[in-house]
Amino acid sequence: MKLLRYGPAGQEKPGILAPDGTIRDLSKVVPDLSGKFLSPDSLKAIAQLDLNGLPVVEGNPRFGSCVVQPGKFLCIGLNYSDHAAESGMAVPAEPVLFMKAGSSISGPDDNIVIPRGSLKTDWEVELGVVIGTTAKYVSEEDALSHVAGYCLINDVSERAFQLEGTGQWVKGKSADTFGPTGPWLVTTDEVPDPQALDMWLEVDGHRYQDGNTRTMVFGVKFLISYLSRFMSLQPGDIISTGTPPGVGLGQKPPVYLRAGNKIRLGIGGLGEQNQLVVADPGEKS
Repeated sequence: MKLLRYGPAGQEKPGILAPDGTIRDLSKVVPDLSGKFLSPDSLKAIAQLDLNGLPVVEGNPRFGSCVVQPGKFLCIGLNYSDHAAESGMAVPAEPVLFMKAGSSISGPDDNIVIPRGSLKTDWEVELGVVIGTTAKYVSEEDALSHVAGYCLINDVSERAFQLEGTGQWVKGKSADTFGPTGPWLVTTDEVPDPQALDMWLEVDGHRYQDGNTRTMVFGVKFLISYLSRFMSLQPGDIISTGTPPGVGLGQKPPVYLRAGNKIRLGIGGLGEQNQLVVADPGEKS
């Protein structure tokens, strides 16, 4: 299934993409796509619905993030060896963990706002893993049974905020609009192998990133098991699993986003995102 949230920001309703390409409203079935409604029983009930009996959503509505208010937005840094190399950093011996603020989450096609004072806003196409059942001290063998589905994420980053000065990754990753998520939450039955997904990103039509999840240093199973050793993973939590090479920081010379840039990115089977980059309305030109 491809589950989604549609409507104006802050007023999204849950929906599902039907086989005929129409969006069907789910608001009379579940109130929203939050953690408690991503359990196996809930997803099974949705899968058994007769979609022809659900209301068709007319027009071309805005998509919101495919998951609402995750308790944790966990991210893995330097999880592709060639990306670590282009960043001038060693391949880590164990996963590099940081978090993005929940307030960074936005719809897949919403504008990306460059923060005030930013000169080094960058892009990162990533596979998102959405937890469906609580995971604590789980084995790699059992890890994927705790997944509700997968989604596309652009882990937008401000490199100066992230790496210079005090080098706080969280503050370089957490600006409003820095977490476009969706368009869909694709359930696990449609993603038999999360380590075999093509992924790409373009800026103004130029393809900068072109990779595949098979080249992760630490795969999805390992990441879930590893993270569950340090904290319980709760339904609705998102894990963004790292980016392949081709980010702006790694270009020679580096290339960073400017107002007016158009970003397009996708992962096979998980949909596409399209974003316009804009300046913060309070930024002086």
